[in-house]
Amino acid sequence: MIRFSIFLLLAAGSFVNMELKGQSLTMWYDKAAERWEEHVPLGNGRLGMMPSGKVHDESIVLNEISMWSGSPEDANNYEAYKSVSPIQELLFAGKNDEAERLVNQYFVCRGAGSGHGRGATVPYGSFQNFGYLNFLHDIPGTVSDYTRTLDISQALSTTAFKAGNVRYQREYFTSFDKNIGVIRLTATKKKAVSFATHFYRDERIRDMHVTKDGFNWWGTLPDGKGGDGLQFAGQVRIESKGGTRKVYDNQLIVQGADEVLIYITASTDYYEHDPIQVNQSVLHNADRWRFKSLLAQHQKKYKQVFDRVAIDLRDAQRKDTVPTDVRIKRFFENPAQDNGMAALYYQFGRYLSISSTAPQIEKALPPNLQGLWAHEIQTPWNGDYHLNINAQMNHWGVETGNLSEYHRPFIDLIKRIAKSGELTAKAYYNAPGWVVYMMTNVWGYSAPGEQASWGASTASGWLCNHLWQHYLFTQDKDYLAEIYPVLKGAAVFYEATLVRDPKTGWWVTSPSVSPENAFRMANGNTAAVVMGPTIDNQIVRELYESVLEADKILHLQDPFVTKLKEQLKHVPPPVVISSSGRVMEWLEDYPEVEPRHRHVSHLYGLYPAHFISPTSTPAWADAARKTLETRGDEGTGWSRAWKILFWARLHDGDHALEILRQLLKPAFVDGTSYSGVGAGTYPNMFCAHPPFQIDGNFGGSAGIAEMLLQSHDGYIHLLPALPKAWKDGSVKGLKARGNYLVDITWADGVVTDYRIAGKQGQSVTVMVNGEKIVKKI
Repeated sequence: MIRFSIFLLLAAGSFVNMELKGQSLTMWYDKAAERWEEHVPLGNGRLGMMPSGKVHDESIVLNEISMWSGSPEDANNYEAYKSVSPIQELLFAGKNDEAERLVNQYFVCRGAGSGHGRGATVPYGSFQNFGYLNFLHDIPGTVSDYTRTLDISQALSTTAFKAGNVRYQREYFTSFDKNIGVIRLTATKKKAVSFATHFYRDERIRDMHVTKDGFNWWGTLPDGKGGDGLQFAGQVRIESKGGTRKVYDNQLIVQGADEVLIYITASTDYYEHDPIQVNQSVLHNADRWRFKSLLAQHQKKYKQVFDRVAIDLRDAQRKDTVPTDVRIKRFFENPAQDNGMAALYYQFGRYLSISSTAPQIEKALPPNLQGLWAHEIQTPWNGDYHLNINAQMNHWGVETGNLSEYHRPFIDLIKRIAKSGELTAKAYYNAPGWVVYMMTNVWGYSAPGEQASWGASTASGWLCNHLWQHYLFTQDKDYLAEIYPVLKGAAVFYEATLVRDPKTGWWVTSPSVSPENAFRMANGNTAAVVMGPTIDNQIVRELYESVLEADKILHLQDPFVTKLKEQLKHVPPPVVISSSGRVMEWLEDYPEVEPRHRHVSHLYGLYPAHFISPTSTPAWADAARKTLETRGDEGTGWSRAWKILFWARLHDGDHALEILRQLLKPAFVDGTSYSGVGAGTYPNMFCAHPPFQIDGNFGGSAGIAEMLLQSHDGYIHLLPALPKAWKDGSVKGLKARGNYLVDITWADGVVTDYRIAGKQGQSVTVMVNGEKIVKKI
């Protein structure tokens, strides 16, 4: 007999039993980090720390999420619109290769653009590390009993070991209560804490002051135009019990202390304040702080968010008795033997979301390609916001993971670039509305990239998916009224720029690409530029439908929706099935240059959109399945994560788990390259693109939630893609569209108990064990 309960929704997570029993939420290691990809990540959405945990020469990588070089620029080519008609005529004539040459000549950005992913010294800029806080610890004796941990349920890292007869412990956290990093050094013997510490950064430090109380520094990053750009500043404050402190050159030396507290703060003038003054203000009362109260307030605020969701994928025996790097390897060898690893990976994704953006502050930035963690000046691909899947994937799990407010910094970024996108629409199409292309930065970049094959895909419609999904999950009509002009502006652009395909009569985008993929033409040449790639057709349809629904909900009676309704009749269907039985990627069934390409953009209609479903559109779902089988399971980290979501939407939990297994393949920096398949997971659980990109973490975590709960098909579907290995378990606090919170308990693969919270008086349709049930709240 299935038990069912419905609760009135008072606040997010308010009804959920927050016990974390059954979850193993501590990552641990029996050795220090030798490479950055072994450091554990800490962050409060602004400040990031990654300690290495080395016994003697410890290094802590520091980050601040606004640490960007470059500066605002207008990279639009205002003559580009003149080339649109010649490009389209070539496409009408089937001369895609010639059209692509024109796109590469006229329809790209002015200037250096992103610097081909190395833009630290051009106006586009790059996300950069803040620097390193280095320690030389005086630890006499032979070291034993070493452990290094990250407890993601507490947002606390520790390093502990014995040397001789003394037990040493180091605790680290980035406070969610105060914008500081905190380190406490203790030992079981009096006067045993001794070290020298200094701050280091590779470049652009303008001034440094070291005193017995700590040190502070400031610097500037290049604006990419020959001058100074963003100003940054940091400060370290040291409080010790007992012992002595002295300054030697650029180092602060502590000798013979019983206990030491270290406070770190960092800021930039991106927030339109003086970062030096802000840091001084933050640490003004540091001498009165007590570690226990700092930690308690930090954890109270963190757990108010993290504890909204609990998951237990039951194992016969706990598997967290081995170090996490070993556990990752064993999971890859046999995931059915460690269900707890999948639960840990899911919650690690939520931990990273909470840690890499701060929705409560003004001008909050969303997580970039690296979240907020970087150890280089020139981060890979500038550590920016790639808009042809990566920045979007970073946010796929926030709504289902009961972290709706963590969507807002990305939504606010979209609203900002929509403004600059109005200039881009004029420059490239002489069109109204707004458009942005495949990448952006903190400076509002909206122009195309430097090359057609990857830089010419429009992203504005895809970004609007996030605006709309946030409404679907929250049901906040005030928010919907706020973002309606942005949704409409994107639709205005598409409505004005779609052209009729002479072969089908459909209204399609032109020119465009299926992100980063290419096809072979009849003349043997390869090309990427086309009219109406499938992803665009799906996105345009989804956007138009969202605008029509928003107009209806808000009772606007906007005359513009009449235009959309008429054009929507002639937009291509979401899926056209090829002679091979697969979803066509382009308007024509071109031979693929790379049949197992990492992008599977033509399945946008399967995820994140709602068009392809095993229950409502089974023929399309079958075509999607054949597409995935041909594409293969391999790919970069984020590509594998997307495929987890695809298979979850196809209700194939075992295949989704198989790709999760592949996503957790042990990956190491040495011997991997972008051109190779070497994706997987690093020892610190960061996803290997390779190199590290955080989107795979977020996408993989979202995929696990999608295996347990779906709500895109007009009803709440419990356990739609449950793998056989997860036959017993429970999950509490997941969120469904309609602003519902859901608990599920199951045994032998069958739902035995579930609870749904929502607004009183609503009716909700739930799919439970293959049967649809209508319940009233």
